[in-house]
Amino acid sequence: MRILVVGGAGYIGSRLCPELLKLGHEVDVVDLFWFGCHLPIPQAHAFGVLTNFRDEIGLRKANVFDLKAEDLYDYDQVIFLAGLSNDPMANFAPAQNFIYNGAAPAYLAYIAKQAGVERFIYASSCSVYGFNEKDLSTENAQIACSYPYGLSKLQGEQAVLQLADANFSVIALRQGTVSGYSPRMRFDLIINTMFRAALKDKKIVVNNPAIWRPILGITDAVRAYDRAIRAHSEITGVYNIASFNTTVGEVAEKVRDFVGSSVEIVLRHVPDVRNYRVSVTKAMGLNIHPFDTVHSILTELATTNAIALDSDECYNLKVLKKSIIL
Repeated sequence: MRILVVGGAGYIGSRLCPELLKLGHEVDVVDLFWFGCHLPIPQAHAFGVLTNFRDEIGLRKANVFDLKAEDLYDYDQVIFLAGLSNDPMANFAPAQNFIYNGAAPAYLAYIAKQAGVERFIYASSCSVYGFNEKDLSTENAQIACSYPYGLSKLQGEQAVLQLADANFSVIALRQGTVSGYSPRMRFDLIINTMFRAALKDKKIVVNNPAIWRPILGITDAVRAYDRAIRAHSEITGVYNIASFNTTVGEVAEKVRDFVGSSVEIVLRHVPDVRNYRVSVTKAMGLNIHPFDTVHSILTELATTNAIALDSDECYNLKVLKKSIIL
């Protein structure tokens, strides 16, 4: 199968694309390379023309809005991993957030359908649920987000689903907070952040220990995209994907226990507009079964060499502030 991954040089894509290549797919990536390129490809092909070779990942440096339908001919599926990826980025640049998370996937899905692509997979977010203090949020739950990131992901999701028909399958994966190791590493994600703080500072600051979050191990995320790619051609819809639900305080305790009892946990009680747990029952119908735990994610982080704990490239907002789109 020939697959185009837009935003494929980012945190998830740097794990997903090599795995898709191993599975026998032809994989090409379109990306702005804000965070560099950590994909295992010959340097000669970096930022060049897309290739058709099965043993390498073709790259193209381009904005989503520079693509045309003819650029997507002959692709079987398109995966959208691009856009601004968390609340701090969205709050810092709200206008760009709505463009890149709302308009960009809508435009890409539109031209993908024109080009005859069979399936469009959109990286959505459980952030759309906003604040749900009591129940597990299913895909049919009332949406309660009122902040830029969650709103923009919902806009993108609704737009791409609007294009679905008998010949164009659309799957939106509402991801929990992703954590774990990637060659394009991030330390602005809950478990990754706490792991880094425990190692460097011997202290984990928890703003609100009672807040619930669904966590998605990046290994589970890669498995979920693989299952979505393999899903029957008639399947379209929204699916929550998460490895487990946990409170922020529980994560901090497990990170401390993993790193060492000398790590201090500093508890604060800062109000948060986000508090939600999700059900993943529907995703099991796509054969998406989570395996990751806090311990497996930490083990993955701890056994991986060359993690640059102080590099600005590991923090999306720091990179955004430097130069990217403002």
